[in-house]
Amino acid sequence: MGGMSEPKAAPNDTIYLCNFRVSVDGEWLCLKVLPVYYVSNNFPPTPELEKTTFYPNYPIGPRERDPVLIERSNLVNISKLVVKEVIDSSMKFGRQLDSDHIPLQHFFIVLEHVLRHGIKPKKGLLGPKKELWDLLQKVELLDTEAQDITASVRDLPTVRTHIGRTRAWLRLALMQKKLADYFRLLVSQPQLLSEYYEAPALLRSEEAYVISALLVSLNIVDCNLCVKEEDLDSQQGVIDFSLYLRTKRDLGEEDVLSISSGGGREGGGSREGSTAEGADENMTTVLDQKNYIEELNRHLNGTVSSLQEKVESLSTSNALIKEDLNISKDTIEKVQVENKRLRAELEKYRNIERMAEEEIPLIRSRVSLVQSSYENGMKELSQEFRVRLQQEMVRREEVEEEMNKQENIKKEMEITISHLEKDVSEKKEIISTLKGQLEDIKCINLEMYTKLAECEYEISQKGELVSKLEAKTKEISTMLTNLNNVSAECDKR
Repeated sequence: MGGMSEPKAAPNDTIYLCNFRVSVDGEWLCLKVLPVYYVSNNFPPTPELEKTTFYPNYPIGPRERDPVLIERSNLVNISKLVVKEVIDSSMKFGRQLDSDHIPLQHFFIVLEHVLRHGIKPKKGLLGPKKELWDLLQKVELLDTEAQDITASVRDLPTVRTHIGRTRAWLRLALMQKKLADYFRLLVSQPQLLSEYYEAPALLRSEEAYVISALLVSLNIVDCNLCVKEEDLDSQQGVIDFSLYLRTKRDLGEEDVLSISSGGGREGGGSREGSTAEGADENMTTVLDQKNYIEELNRHLNGTVSSLQEKVESLSTSNALIKEDLNISKDTIEKVQVENKRLRAELEKYRNIERMAEEEIPLIRSRVSLVQSSYENGMKELSQEFRVRLQQEMVRREEVEEEMNKQENIKKEMEITISHLEKDVSEKKEIISTLKGQLEDIKCINLEMYTKLAECEYEISQKGELVSKLEAKTKEISTMLTNLNNVSAECDKR
């Protein structure tokens, strides 16, 4: 962790600082080393120790000593600094950020730790392990725009592990400028998060909305990341916090800058040229800030609308709970009245029981007499009941035989009905085919009728032509006879 941790420490050791408190002072990161006995639960701290370890972002109390809460707050503060450094570097250089950009690498490391904070461990040796890639794949069910990047990550040949696919997915979402929207969709699904995260996880806490707002600010940053050329399956690097720590040298430079700014007011005429040259740069920064504020305003409007919906649902549930409370009060009053009534009846029954206990000897004597008479009567009636029982058994056998016959008849009827149904279905099919054939015959008859009418019409026309031709032949024959006569007369002359 810069100059404070060993260089071979794992990423988890550089992020989850249980023995440190992290706070933000303006644009600087402040770390405070906590004593060992402050973290321990066996020795409570003294008031002097509470006073020396006090920070504005960390209220003193038993709850704030929980390492999980300290890790969560540290991640939020580090995320603020890293996101600010990414935005400042992008605005300073005025170009697209690539994979070699150090603050961008820090951002992906911190974001990975944010997503992995509080994830449920593997249950048992054979139990399934919760992976971030499984959670990110469900984003495409919530937003259709995530289907393209999810499919692209699945088809990457250079990525083979779940954590590598997770890192590739985060980089593509950042280039798509939809990372904040996807993160907000995940945060708005508490049931889905409960399957993958423990209760004190960062994504299931209020700090998740802070991370979501920070991710919205990255929509003004343009990134050009080549996912295929990166080794995403291997372990990520360590964050160098020296970029974010304030040193004594920085404090001295701030004092010098303040003094120089005071002297610069006297020689302001000489700096007018430099301010004119930086006007364009200020304009670009103002436009970038404007775009950032608009994006942040859009995100805040979405969160406000969701919070309003939650408030309305809570108000309706509160009204329903009040109605249920009134109903329960009424039922309690009714139950109390019923309890009093039952107690009065119980007292009555107890009095009756006491009186019955006093009358038991008389009742026993009467019962003995009744029992003796009953036994005599039963002996007399037993023979009659035996005869009736035999008759009833015979009747029962007859009825059972009749029932068996009826059941056999019923089975035969069912079989015949099934056969009839099959015959009816076959006949229906035959009728349908006959109807089709009848329709075809009707069409053929109609065509024959039309052809017959046309033939009759042609025959009538041809008869007319024949009559005309016969008339012409008669005329020609008369003309021929006339000519013959004329030729004969000419020959005679």
